[in-house]
Amino acid sequence: MPIASALSESWLHYAREVVGRAAHGRDARDVPIPPAAVAHSGVFVTLYKVGRLRGCMGTLDSSLSLAEAIREAAKCAATRDPRFAPVSPDELPELHVEVSVMSAAWPMTSLNDLEIGRHGIIVRSGPRRGLFLPQVAKEHRLDRETFLTRCCTEKAGLPADAWRDPATEVLLFETTVLSESGGR
Repeated sequence: MPIASALSESWLHYAREVVGRAAHGRDARDVPIPPAAVAHSGVFVTLYKVGRLRGCMGTLDSSLSLAEAIREAAKCAATRDPRFAPVSPDELPELHVEVSVMSAAWPMTSLNDLEIGRHGIIVRSGPRRGLFLPQVAKEHRLDRETFLTRCCTEKAGLPADAWRDPATEVLLFETTVLSESGGR
């Protein structure tokens, strides 16, 4: 079943409940799981507070069920994003939750393959890897080259032009995004 047709708002509510439990230091394994098994290639949960990024974490482990992947990503976004302190219970009403479910990735063969706002990127070279969701390029008004360059430097710890190196693998993917209304 295609990702977009199988996802429902219930998965977004599921992520919000996991974030809430994580903020209170409670276990989220007993949060009721929505129906519909959906195949995925990764999941990211992004938290915004007053329109600003408050946390974003994910997993590329496609062997996890969608529920396990969302639970892990939501818990990590709330408590383990190294850029932020853990979310406090007082912040919960101000948070806007977004769930991004990734498609399978494929190799980018030319810069023209990359469509800003539609494609996310994974840059890999040796043990180093970086990923940007499609939303990043739109939110920061990045062109293709800047999107790739920033992923190399900010996420993968590679030289800015590493994406041009034939030894560097650049993969594209798409996401289906569930987003709470009104927050951002």
